[in-house]
Amino acid sequence: MNERPRGDGEPAEGTPEYHWLYGGGADPSKARPGEPRPDETRVMPAMSRPTSPPPAGTTSRPVPPQRSAGVPPTPPPVAPTPASQRAPRRRGPRFYLRIVLVLLLLWVAYLVAVPLIAWNKVDKVDFEPKGNRPADQPGTTYLMVGSDSRAGLTKEQRKEYATGNESGQRTDTIMLLHTGSGPNLLMSIPRDSIVDIPGHGSGKINAAYAYGGPKLLVRTIENETGIRVDEYAEVGLGGVVEMVDAVGGIEICPTFRMKDRLAGLNIKKGCQQADGRVALGYARSRHTDPRYGDITRAKHQREVVSAVGSEVMSPWTFINPFRYWGVMMAVPDTFTFGEGMSPFGAGRWALAMTRVNGDSGLTCGVPISDLAVHWDPDRSKRMFDYIKEDKTDDIPKGLCTPTGLPKSVTG
Repeated sequence: MNERPRGDGEPAEGTPEYHWLYGGGADPSKARPGEPRPDETRVMPAMSRPTSPPPAGTTSRPVPPQRSAGVPPTPPPVAPTPASQRAPRRRGPRFYLRIVLVLLLLWVAYLVAVPLIAWNKVDKVDFEPKGNRPADQPGTTYLMVGSDSRAGLTKEQRKEYATGNESGQRTDTIMLLHTGSGPNLLMSIPRDSIVDIPGHGSGKINAAYAYGGPKLLVRTIENETGIRVDEYAEVGLGGVVEMVDAVGGIEICPTFRMKDRLAGLNIKKGCQQADGRVALGYARSRHTDPRYGDITRAKHQREVVSAVGSEVMSPWTFINPFRYWGVMMAVPDTFTFGEGMSPFGAGRWALAMTRVNGDSGLTCGVPISDLAVHWDPDRSKRMFDYIKEDKTDDIPKGLCTPTGLPKSVTG
């Protein structure tokens, strides 16, 4: 048998043939230069594709993009995770700070808007008399009047509050509140004080209101005291009840048991919480103190006024939105203010009423010489001068007494 001569690159007899795909056989490292190694993968030549569109009726396959050698393939796009499966995003401190600032701005807007809404419903009255009046004086003096008018009260309310059915309009309460460089001063003028009423001769001071309303009362007070009245505030009987109830009641501290059928009052001695009806009876009763009578009533009226002012201006009023709304909306039904009073002026007046007790203020009766309520000519003039000159911090303790009588008389 003739044998074919072996070439230099062929394996010897008995040596396994090296296959280009499966390997084996001759050592690939001994391949000749320029010849492909047996272990290399053969690359088929690329064929150009026609640029013209395929014939109609044939289906073309998408051509994968060519990539350069050594460049990793582009990963396929990842579908977005549904919102329900996403992890909740953490909110930083700035997010909560913005929430707090927005709520704070809304609260400030509420505090400003509510009084303005209420103020638009408030009744105003012209109280300034014409003609000669005292010149402007330092500080601010408010005339505060409590009217005993039953107007606006229902039949049931008149019975509940024991106000009776009297007609007409008089002043149960007359007070001067002075604010300035020194302590605030709240001074009661007993309604039975004997004074000269312009155009009507000598009489009780509350008759001035009955004759000529606020203007004649202001003129009478200015003529008798020399003190210029800068602002005016009036409250009715029903207003006292409504305002006291709006602040949730006040504390009163009677020094003796008080039982007065005419005022609808029956309370024990000592400090206690009072609702609007009890507070009104406490401020109106004049028959429970056999010694001082109406003078003690004036003292109780100052106590009620300052207590209401303290409750109105307490922090709880401004923190509780319902109480704040109730207090502000009670103002139009409670008070009548003089022309020229602004809502900010009314706020200053309310704040001043909270500073008439203790070290921050003084509460007095107008200095009188006897229980017939004749003003003491010397002591009352001294008191009025301190007010006119805004020197309330110089008022002696013996001059400012709860009854208005000298301290030696009251003990």
